[in-house]
Amino acid sequence: MIPDPAGQHLTLHTRASNLAVREVLARTRDWLHACAMPDEACGTVELVLAEALNNIVEHAYPPETPGDIQIALALHPARLVAILSDQGAALPGLCPPDGLLPEHDVARGALPEGGFGWFLIRDLTDRIDYRRAAGCNHLTLEFHRAPL
Repeated sequence: MIPDPAGQHLTLHTRASNLAVREVLARTRDWLHACAMPDEACGTVELVLAEALNNIVEHAYPPETPGDIQIALALHPARLVAILSDQGAALPGLCPPDGLLPEHDVARGALPEGGFGWFLIRDLTDRIDYRRAAGCNHLTLEFHRAPL
């Protein structure tokens, strides 16, 4: 963890594993609370980051060779910007899925893979940007908020 001296920037590096994601989410939550972000906003950010990071763990790297993930957070008076970077597989079509809410009145086994996660990510953020450059994925997630 590399905190900014002003307390408004945080960069975390981790392996793409379920346990590492839980640890990163706990560190992020502690940092957001230390920055006086309200509990509800912290919960929203944590849920979105959990979905996005779990997608990287499950889909970007082969299970037998997990790679690295970098999480860069910048807290501004009116917004929080999170940039997730990894060197795993690119998103299909080089863009995030639409994130439309899948039919949920079907049998559990018939639910589509990834539908709910991307729906939540898109629904709970104010801006999403994805780009792939030099073999690296960069997913930017922006949350607008009222000034403290």
